[in-house]
Amino acid sequence: MMSVGLARKAAAFGAGAAVLAVLSAGLVTSPAQAATSTTAKAAKVSVAKPKVSKGDYEGSCPVKINFSAKIKVPVKGKTELAYRWLHGDGSKSKVKVVKLKGKGTKTVTVKQSVTFKEDVKKGWEAVQVLGPKKATSKKSYFSVDCQKEESLNEVVTHGDDSIDARAWASPSSYVGRCDTPGDKIDFTGVIKTDRPRWVRYRWVLNGDVVDYGKVKVYDARKVGFGINPRHSERGWAKLEVLGRDGTSSNRAYYKVWCKKDKPEYPDHHDHDVKVSAAASVKTGTDCTVSASGQITSTGEGRVSYTWSLNGTEVSSGTTYFDRKGGTHVINGFSQTVSGEATKGGVVRFSISGEDDRDSVSTRYAACKTPPTTLPAPAEKAEEKPAATPSPSATATETKSAV
Repeated sequence: MMSVGLARKAAAFGAGAAVLAVLSAGLVTSPAQAATSTTAKAAKVSVAKPKVSKGDYEGSCPVKINFSAKIKVPVKGKTELAYRWLHGDGSKSKVKVVKLKGKGTKTVTVKQSVTFKEDVKKGWEAVQVLGPKKATSKKSYFSVDCQKEESLNEVVTHGDDSIDARAWASPSSYVGRCDTPGDKIDFTGVIKTDRPRWVRYRWVLNGDVVDYGKVKVYDARKVGFGINPRHSERGWAKLEVLGRDGTSSNRAYYKVWCKKDKPEYPDHHDHDVKVSAAASVKTGTDCTVSASGQITSTGEGRVSYTWSLNGTEVSSGTTYFDRKGGTHVINGFSQTVSGEATKGGVVRFSISGEDDRDSVSTRYAACKTPPTTLPAPAEKAEEKPAATPSPSATATETKSAV
């Protein structure tokens, strides 16, 4: 007689009366049968990822999609293979049992057909083996896009469709450890359409397709994916809309700097590499502002630097130090200023190391813009001989002088 607990467990699997009878019969076995059952339970079972007859279907509905998967079962004597299908909506099929005989590894192909009457955005199917030993296959994904007849005609005759795509990275730069779980850079895209429609898209990362999908867009729809780089890198990603009216977004650029763990030094319990910045600035007679700098580090590491002129970045770069550290001379910039900037301003030199950062701000002097045109030379007046003064006038001048 079957125990209440076992009956409940079999019912939870969705087993039919035939399966319950098989399980019930299995409780009363001879010693030889028990040994065979123990050997079967200890056998290793493998399940292949199911194959889909129509992985990405688009057309009229209802539509029937076929799934099949291969199960390998080591058999010694009588062995019963119990399995069921797992569906993407969370439901499960009834448990099915296949009886096997003989010795060696047997391959069993299991199949199922499912009819879909509505859209399935991202469905999947998998096979779960319950006996002689538990095993579950990988998920096999598929999608169904049901289109009415008039909708199909509209796709053919509609010639002025408009689709737009934009993409960006958040954050566009990352500095920190890369050996921790979680996405370091997230890419977000927006797809805009002039009418409600299904849109197929894919993400391209540095020239390789890394993600794809299909969404219903009524006006605008966000899609995205994330990456977790394992080393320092820089690159780009873009969103591509597929199909007759396909388009591509802009390139969303990103950069990642993976910080390494602090090395263990025998003479230091906790060694932090310190960095410091120094800069010199001068103003030329032609209103050209020139700058140069120095970076000093107490140890090994990578140091990034940025030059800014009146709040605007004008130059940047990276320098590397070995374990001894030292001082590196950094070429700055030379830029001609105009307008309000000729009255003087600020040059900022910022640096960032793995454990420390520093910055220095230096003012530059005002300059005078040279005149663009020279004034014309003044014309000399024609010289005339002076008139001879009369004696009376001369006497008067002499007297006035006294």
